[in-house]
Amino acid sequence: MTAPLVSPTYWRASREPRYALLFALPLFIFYQVLVALQPVGPTGAWRNGADVLLQHLFIALAGSRGPLLFLITLNVAGGWLIARDMRQHRGRLRPQFFWLMLAEAAVLALIVGVAVGTLTTQLVRPPTGLAIGMPDGVGLSTKLMLAIGAGLYEELLFRVLLVGALALIGHKAFGWRPAVAGGIAAGVGALAFAAFHYIGPGSDHLELYSFVFRTLGGLFFSALFLLRGFGITAWTHALYDILVLVVQA
Repeated sequence: MTAPLVSPTYWRASREPRYALLFALPLFIFYQVLVALQPVGPTGAWRNGADVLLQHLFIALAGSRGPLLFLITLNVAGGWLIARDMRQHRGRLRPQFFWLMLAEAAVLALIVGVAVGTLTTQLVRPPTGLAIGMPDGVGLSTKLMLAIGAGLYEELLFRVLLVGALALIGHKAFGWRPAVAGGIAAGVGALAFAAFHYIGPGSDHLELYSFVFRTLGGLFFSALFLLRGFGITAWTHALYDILVLVVQA
């Protein structure tokens, strides 16, 4: 009998905070650095919309100190989850797992673009000249920042907070089986994720094709989050958006 290509330990451990959150940490650092380098225009600097929405919630609580409180909350919560997980799982981290997670996310980023695009085209005729990707008229560093921010903050908002909470409520409060609760949560999260792109300043023009595309993409990322956790989902989303950026460059 041959040994499995990837250890069963990898599939379990890569979902857990000590790997998932540490794997997502470079995305957080790259995003913050790129945000700091953004030129400030008449209406401010570009930021990811999900990041702005989450910060506004903290601004409503703490006023001008809201953005700082938001960053502190993210770091404290993430550090606590990692520390607790490492206490529960004694032993050294396996660096090879992070490389495997990166390879997995890269493969999934290629799959999501082909699969979601093909399925959407089968369901809805694409209008002439429609492009789903990065905003026009912004620099390369800004597009890269938006791509990384989408992977990090959109997954935090729509998958961790929304899908995760709905799946937990469905299972604990209503007694639904995990698969049923997760499926309903994924559907609601996908619709919210798609609608989010058409709300607020700088939003996209609503088109049936793009809405279906984003809904199917939201279903993919929601299912991926429930099956593989936050870190791989965040990197898959970010790498997909970066691939779109490269193609359109």
